[in-house]
This record gives sequence, structure tokens and C-alpha cells, in this order.
Amino acid sequence: MSLTSPVRTVLSKASRSTIQRTAKPLLSTSFQRHVAHAKQFEKPSKHPKGFEPPTNDDLSELRENVVEFVRREIPWDLAQETDQKNEFPMHLWEKMGDAGLLGITADTEYGGVAMGYQAHCIVLEELSRASGSIGLSYAAHSQLCVNQFQLHGNAKQKKKWLPGLISGQKIGSLAMSEHTAGSDVVSMKTTAKKVDGGYQLNGGKMWITNGPDAHVVIVYAKTDPEAGSKGITAFIVDSSSPGFSVARKLDKLGMRGSNTGELLFDNVFVPESDMLGPLNGGVKVLMEGLDLERLVLSAGPLGLMKAALDCTLPYVHERKQFGIPLAHNQFIQGKIADMYTKYRASAAFTYSIARLIDQSYEHPDIRTVDCAGAILYAAERATECGMDAIQCLGGMGYMNEMEAGRIMRDAKLYEIGAGTSEIRRMVIGRAFNKEFSKSSSARWDAV
Repeated sequence: MSLTSPVRTVLSKASRSTIQRTAKPLLSTSFQRHVAHAKQFEKPSKHPKGFEPPTNDDLSELRENVVEFVRREIPWDLAQETDQKNEFPMHLWEKMGDAGLLGITADTEYGGVAMGYQAHCIVLEELSRASGSIGLSYAAHSQLCVNQFQLHGNAKQKKKWLPGLISGQKIGSLAMSEHTAGSDVVSMKTTAKKVDGGYQLNGGKMWITNGPDAHVVIVYAKTDPEAGSKGITAFIVDSSSPGFSVARKLDKLGMRGSNTGELLFDNVFVPESDMLGPLNGGVKVLMEGLDLERLVLSAGPLGLMKAALDCTLPYVHERKQFGIPLAHNQFIQGKIADMYTKYRASAAFTYSIARLIDQSYEHPDIRTVDCAGAILYAAERATECGMDAIQCLGGMGYMNEMEAGRIMRDAKLYEIGAGTSEIRRMVIGRAFNKEFSKSSSARWDAV
């Protein structure tokens, strides 16, 4: 059964609902205070025009559809093969496109389903439950690329690229990091020099998810090297452009099959019309997308924690030592309890923030401390759950024929990518410093 119809049904249900019927009952005093606070700043919406928050039924139906898609299209042996061969199953792109999964946050005008960030987290969670690497490539495409077009692209740019990206006929990527500029993004060396009709890009990017396969890459480059953070611009680069090349595909510890590469730009010409956002406004484009990126990516570790429980629970109930199942051993029970509560706490964190962003779509107040906190917490808990899964499985957990090791290796990436755990802690601390520098009576828990 194709998932296209069920996903469209969810969209249809959401479009028939009204804000009065679905959102008003949820407007607690704290939420009203949040909206009042957000209205002071009048930030543009992070959702498509006409967006309405999905109902719980909409989201439940979507999850059921994604679970069915995963069961049919990403079986256990495909996930294992993806990891072992370090190759993405390319046929999945159009499969995900046909299922309506690649345009979760995008305008319906371009083929998207405009369901918001709760829905996006659900899709990434369930894909990652089957395969962390497939989930990561999905996120790089749908969040880092498609959603950036949605947030910052003009009508011509969206019309040119979004239909192909949403259908899965085109693959998207985002290139920010460099050999010497990871967390310190402003120190990037890639430049974009003004020439007749556009810009000429020179430099290189490193650790770019989907880079070896991408048809389009959103690239950050310095248009004014002397201006620091105020001299960076985002560009839309067609990978067929002369001078664009993939220097190498990287051999990673985990997330194998989520093809990651080093990209080179040798006098790559980019038309002025392919500038994403304003000239020298790249950091604003980057930072506005980064909070949402952290939030959505926090759903990847959720799926990996589920996967850890999926492989551990049946094993410890079937495997017997000293005449009883391992699950009857109190040490094993303690690990299972920890894995479960870590997942539930992490999921509550992620989805509460995603729900708040969806419900406050008219006046979004996206807090860096919340988005950074969600991925910080979930990523570290997922790595712990992966380690616990290996320990519960004992000798079999250490074998590559079981998925426990793959889950642990995949989970570790989320403590490094999109900002390391250390950077996330710094970001949260600095955000509170900024808030309290304005007023000694600032409320750290204001929502």
C-alpha cells in the first residue's frame, strides 16, 4: 500500500481543522505568556503560509504511516547492509518522495505537506529507529536543505528546486564546515568573489552529509572576508557547475551509508539569482536555521534509543543464564529501566519544544536554550543506551552481525555533528548570560 494517500489524508484532515477547534483548548496560561512575549519581537513565521497546527490524531496517523513505510522499505537486512557497505540505498529517495516524507515542512504549492516540526521529528525518529544513517541523510536533505529553501528562498528559487527535492528526484545538502572551521564557523576560508553577473566560489567544505550525492548544495562563503560574521553569504550551488567536485567520500566510524564527503570549489560561478537570503546575511540565515536543525535532529537519537530497546528486550527475555532469562537479573532490569526512562524523558523534551513552535507559528519565539538542550540531552542519552544494549547482549552485542554496535556508533555522531556537546553547553550558558545581562530579575523559565 502506497503511503502517498494516507499522508495526503493527514494533510487533508489538518487543512479541514480550525485553530479554534484544535489549538485554543491547549492555550494554558504559560502558553499565552509565551505568545505575548513572542509578539514583542514579531519574528516571521517558520511555517508555510496557511499552516495550522496538526491535531494529535493527525500526528498519530502520520506515525502509523511512517512505521508501515519503514517496515516495508527499510527492513533489518537493508539497514545492516547500508552500514556494512557504507552505501546509501539510492532507490529510497524517490520512495520517500512518493510517501510524502521529503516535504514535511514545505509549502503544498511545491509538493510539500506543511505539517510542521512535530511531524518532522516523528518522521526522523521512525526512520532512525530502522537505520541511523538513513535517518541522518533524510534530515540533511529535508531539514538542512529543503527547510532552508522554505525559510529563506524566494519564489523563483523554490519553484526551481523544491519540487525535485520533495519528490526525491533531486538530493539536497548543506555545506558549512571546513577543515579548520567546524564549531568556529566564522573562521571559514571559502570565498565568494563578485564577478559580472554573480559570484565566483573558491575553497573547500568538509564532513558534508549527502555531499557525494547531492544535486544542489547550500554553501556558506565569505563575501567580505574583513567583516567577520557580517561578511558571510549563503549560495545555492548546482553540483553540475564547472569547478565543483567531490574530493573524497569519507570513511566514518558510524552513520555508514549516510554518504559524507569533502567538497571542492574551483572558480565555481554562481549567478546572483542563486544567492539564498541577503548579501552578507549568511550568518542570520545559518543561525535562524540552526535552532530548528538542532530541534529536528534531536529526534534522530530518539529513534536510536528505540532501536536499542528493540534489539535488547527480546534478547534478554530469550537468552538464559543460570537457568533463568537475563531479563530476570536485577542488573539487567536496571539497564532496561534506565534505557526506557532516558528515551521517555528525551522524547518529552523534544516534542514539547516542537509542539510549542508549531502552536506559536504566528509569532514564533524559538529559544536557543531549548533547541540546544533537546539535542544535547537526547544525543548523550542515545550513546548511553547504545552502550547498554551492547552490555546487555554480552558477547553477541560485540558482534557486527548484531545491530547493537551499529546503534552505538551511529548515536555518537549526534554528540559531534550540528555542534558538539561542549558547544551546546556553551551556547546554553551564554544564552542565559545574555538574558540576565538585560535584567537581574529575568526569568530563566519564561515560556
